[in-house]
Amino acid sequence: MSGVPASAAGGHGRAPVRGGSVSAPSVPQAGLWNIANILTMIRLLLVPGFVLLMLHNGGYDPAWRSFAWAAFAIAMITDLFDGHLARRYNLVTDFGKIADPIADKAIMGTALICLSALGDLPWWVTGVILFRELGITLMRFWVLKHAVIPASRGGKLKTLAQGTAVGMYVLALTGPLATLRFWIMAVAVVLTVVTGLDYVRQAVVLRRAGLAAERARDAGGSGR
Repeated sequence: MSGVPASAAGGHGRAPVRGGSVSAPSVPQAGLWNIANILTMIRLLLVPGFVLLMLHNGGYDPAWRSFAWAAFAIAMITDLFDGHLARRYNLVTDFGKIADPIADKAIMGTALICLSALGDLPWWVTGVILFRELGITLMRFWVLKHAVIPASRGGKLKTLAQGTAVGMYVLALTGPLATLRFWIMAVAVVLTVVTGLDYVRQAVVLRRAGLAAERARDAGGSGR
């Protein structure tokens, strides 16, 4: 998996002693080809496949829309597992840190754009969701030096609502189910805006706290 047991690394799990001091054992980096990264790669590969299935035969064939929904559903399922596996089994890599959010935004953004291009979803809905997702991603990098903004419960509910609503729009639904998907999408849009504003608040607070801590350290260093 991602690491070597202590007993295998040092014979008895003891760190080597050099010059009377104990050196900390190095933690092996997880390799690129681990299960978490493979799931992320699969999600990235599903994006062009989803587009081909979604737009096949003009984009209004119920059978091909069902195949597109299956690709979208697989992508959403892999999204649930790859991050969990990476953290649980110490499979976090630089590739995963970059590729995972890109894959998340790519499949969702592609689905929204396809739906709006086909006239199934208003462009303003797609614009609000994409603006929020891109903005929050850039904001996370803005405060990354000071702190990491954790995923909130509202953010997870937003992701669930978005995935459910978009998935229902991908399917060629009619009647009561078409009405239901409208309301689920409405909930998703509200959660998208509310959680986005909350993330902005968190980012501002964390950045201010980080800058204040830096100034305090600088002041303490200059006073020595």
